[in-house]
Amino acid sequence: MKVQIWPSIMAQNQRELSIQLTKASTISKAVHLDITDGKFAPSKVLQFPFKLKCGLEYSAHLMIKSPHKFIKKHKKRIQLFIPHIEVFKDPSTHIKFCQKEKIVSSFAVLPETSFTSIKKYLKETDYILVLTVKPGFYGSKFQKSQLKKIQSIKKYIIKNQLNTKIIIDGSMNPQHIKLANKAGADIFISGSFLMKSDNPKKAMIELKKSIK
Repeated sequence: MKVQIWPSIMAQNQRELSIQLTKASTISKAVHLDITDGKFAPSKVLQFPFKLKCGLEYSAHLMIKSPHKFIKKHKKRIQLFIPHIEVFKDPSTHIKFCQKEKIVSSFAVLPETSFTSIKKYLKETDYILVLTVKPGFYGSKFQKSQLKKIQSIKKYIIKNQLNTKIIIDGSMNPQHIKLANKAGADIFISGSFLMKSDNPKKAMIELKKSIK
């Protein structure tokens, strides 16, 4: 599988979003949107009627309390929705929702959520996003302990011959991305290292070199 590094965007108004999308489009055709509602995570991001740039593929990390409402509203323009498993009393209801809506089944997990509490859902999950930082802000501290969770997920995927892909999100700089790659992650989300760089193309090259 070809290495995939997706730039992530956090924006609080359309002008900021448009600038970020233009910047992201110079380094990737796939862009990761962070959505927060001020309830699940303390910040409020992309909480306005936003417009997206054409010609890009979008994933959305839904750090919100009511993800299904958001998914139904934006299903035609965002290709991958990743709500947090912690917002569902019964995560299998989300898997059934995805089947009904004919969309990819995905979950994100907080650092404090254990592998044992999510493994029974992996057989029906296409993507699992492991968050290695506290949600909602650029530049949060990397939690190295999450690498063990990635290793456990990867072993389970291989053992059960699943097609589930592991996404890692949080503080993906050259040092951390190397560790995440070694642990077994398939897709890497990088926010501040790419999007706050004066030279995002150079920053992307640095990340790719770290996992070759």
